[in-house]
This record gives sequence, structure tokens and C-alpha cells, in this order.
Amino acid sequence: MGEIISLKYDFSFKYLFRNEKVRRYFISDVLGIPPEAIRSVRLGDTYLWKKYWRQKQGILDVAMELNDDGKVNIELQVEMMSYWDRRSLFYWSKMFAEGLLAGQKYRKLKKCICISILGFKLDSRPEYHKVYRLRDGTGHEFSDMMEIHVIELNKPLKGAGRVDDWIRLFNAGTEEELDMLEADTKNPGILEAIKEVRVMSLRKTLRMMYEAKLRELRDRDAREDYVRAEGRVEGKAESILRLLSETGSVPDFLRQRILQEQDPGTLDRWLLLAARAEGVEDFRERAGISLPYREVGPVPRKGM
Repeated sequence: MGEIISLKYDFSFKYLFRNEKVRRYFISDVLGIPPEAIRSVRLGDTYLWKKYWRQKQGILDVAMELNDDGKVNIELQVEMMSYWDRRSLFYWSKMFAEGLLAGQKYRKLKKCICISILGFKLDSRPEYHKVYRLRDGTGHEFSDMMEIHVIELNKPLKGAGRVDDWIRLFNAGTEEELDMLEADTKNPGILEAIKEVRVMSLRKTLRMMYEAKLRELRDRDAREDYVRAEGRVEGKAESILRLLSETGSVPDFLRQRILQEQDPGTLDRWLLLAARAEGVEDFRERAGISLPYREVGPVPRKGM
């Protein structure tokens, strides 16, 4: 099976939505708007306005403006992030507020829609496409001016709806998966998106970016594994020193020798010895740790 460039990366995600037809049909399928009712979906500025230099700058993934002056942001978030819900509200509110200039009337405000495509499970509910709007406690709608759509890629699909096809596209990783999706769908937007993914997978520059992104992720995982291993080693060394300190004062040379040891097996053995040792010197001898030269004393010469 031939590998393709995944759409779960920032550069390929944004490249896909450069295609106006893909943008129109994606918006149509997610929002339930007939595609013929969308005359144009223009790409907008991805930087959100800020009034003061100390305010946090908002940067959108893919910003769009609908022909009815509504605004849409499409965000891809593959990895779980703390306070994702607050981050989403931050972008949502900035999108809404930035549309009103000083002196303008409130009627100038535009409807704002955020579509978040998540590579993690937001909650345990089985629904993978959720729509949030402003309602009261009984479900009566307060306003339709602000709307959030959440699409979760990691939940089991229930059918073959239009949003389901987009989820399958974002989860596709091989040519075979693209072929299966192409054979099963008649959605013009999906078919156009499949063409874009295939072109992306052939382009040398994008392929290099894709490989660089994979290397970056592998290197990050390796660094995290190293940090975790370092933490385990450091924790064992500290445990040995705590046990020894209960039996007496630990000399500096011995403390340094224990802290410098990187072999987990040796540290495990020393940990058992420290737990059973009658004292610091008993541990040192059993562990086979030599005294510094200055503490050994001079070696007597022959004939004396």
C-alpha cells in the first residue's frame, strides 16, 4: 500500500483548503448549507486583531468569509491540549468582536462559526459531530450569531454521511484508503479533495515537508523518552541517597558517584543494597565503589 501525505499536518491541511471547491463543499457538508447557496468562500486574514500590545495574538488555521459576510474558522488540533475549550472560546470571541470598528453599529457584527477538527476524543459521548450554540436552560436559542462545530476523528463512524466521508478522508493514510473512499462517494468536494491529496503526495517540495514533519515528531518522541528515562534514573539515585542518609552521613564522593550512574540495572542493585546496608560504609563496600585516592593513603614501599 502506497503511503500518502496525511491531512493531519498543518501544512497539508492548509494546502488542501487553498482549493475553492474543497472549501465550498466542506462548509456545505458541515453546516448543512446547499452548495449552490454558497456563491464564494474567500480565504481571509488568519491573524486576529488585538487592541493592546499585551493582549494575546490570535492566529487561525484557515479563516474564511462567506458571501453573506459570515466568517468561518477551520482549525485542526491533532494532539490533546490543556484548556482546549477555553482556547476555542478565545478564538471564537475574538473573531466576533474584531468585526466591529469604532463608531459602528452592532448590526455590523457578522455571524462567526468555528469548525474544530480534533485528533483526540473531547468526551465519552459517541457523537463525533457536535454543534454548540447559545441557548438557555430549556434549550431555547438566544442567538445564532455564534456557533461551534466539533468533529472528532478518533470516534467510530455510524454511517456514510457527508461529514463521515470527510472524517475518512482526514484519517486516510494510504492510496488504498483513498481508492476505497473514491469508489464509495459521489460527493464532488470529497472527490476534489482526493485529487488534491494525490497531487500533494507527488509534489517533491510537499513530500520533503512531510518527511521533515515526520522526523520532527520522531525526534520529539525520542527526546520525551529520554527525559522520562532520565527522570527514572534520577529518581532511583535520589531514593538510594535517602536510604543511606538514614544510616549516616553520605560523603560527597559517594553522593556524586551515585548521581552520575546512568545504568538502570546498577541503580536497581544499589537500591536493594541501600535498603539492606547496616551503614554507609557497608553499602560502599558491597556496591564495589572505591574510595578516592586521597583517602586510600600512601602505598608502603618494598623493604620498609
